[in-house]
Amino acid sequence: MIKIIIIFFIVIVVLYLLAIMPRMMHRPDFTPFAGRLYAHRGLHDNATDAPENSINAFRKAVEQGYGIELDIQLTKDDVIVVCHDFDLKRVCGVDQKICDLTYEQLQQYRLYDSDQTVPTFAEVLSVVDGQVPLIIEYKIAGTDTKVCELADAMLQEYQGLYCVESFHPFAVLWYRRHRSHVVRGILSDSFTREGFRDMPMILYGLLHHLLFNFMIKPDFIAYHHCYYKDLSRTLCRYLYRAPAVAWTIQSQQQLEDRSGDFDLFIFDSFVPKENK
Repeated sequence: MIKIIIIFFIVIVVLYLLAIMPRMMHRPDFTPFAGRLYAHRGLHDNATDAPENSINAFRKAVEQGYGIELDIQLTKDDVIVVCHDFDLKRVCGVDQKICDLTYEQLQQYRLYDSDQTVPTFAEVLSVVDGQVPLIIEYKIAGTDTKVCELADAMLQEYQGLYCVESFHPFAVLWYRRHRSHVVRGILSDSFTREGFRDMPMILYGLLHHLLFNFMIKPDFIAYHHCYYKDLSRTLCRYLYRAPAVAWTIQSQQQLEDRSGDFDLFIFDSFVPKENK
């Protein structure tokens, strides 16, 4: 009986290690993304004329030499726009979903009472113009990965440095299948500890513990910096040597405290003392 228990335990451990394993062979070079900090949704301040994910916020990040993390999704008429939330309640104060609005309709709303509107992905790429690296987060609400196909078509013409990431495994899987040379990452969090309740707990558990990695084979792991000790994240960095990206650092103290636990840092709510 003891032998059976030991064998069972070993099998479970092996299966777990295989499940969380990122891409191990033919990894694209991650080093070009090192050496700088990444401004979360641009170098923004929502009380100014440069709110999050606005053209002004992206211009400020470029001027200061920061890399940029941004979010993309589709409007009703399949225009790729740059916005984090699936609706406009927080950023514009209106109860409308972006997927229910055409791009023209979307332009009537202002970000945080500024003169800025939700920009198109094409506009942002034009403003950045390869001057700083981009971390592009794909926002997918269901299972439709059309945004990946449409954005990739644009990115094939873009001359700047970029990588892609998503909380949604299907977006990362799309890149594994169709653009394997592009650096791809999975975003994760301790979803239940953060109070997420809109999906089954078992699914949150699988996402939290990176148990879809066997299918999507990410090149890097982007993780909530507060949970840097979580086992799967730790194993991916130290056992499998996958680059670790911290989100979202919100003070100089947090940046210094986590400097040894991550390789890349996404920040907002403060201006770092140095551009790493």
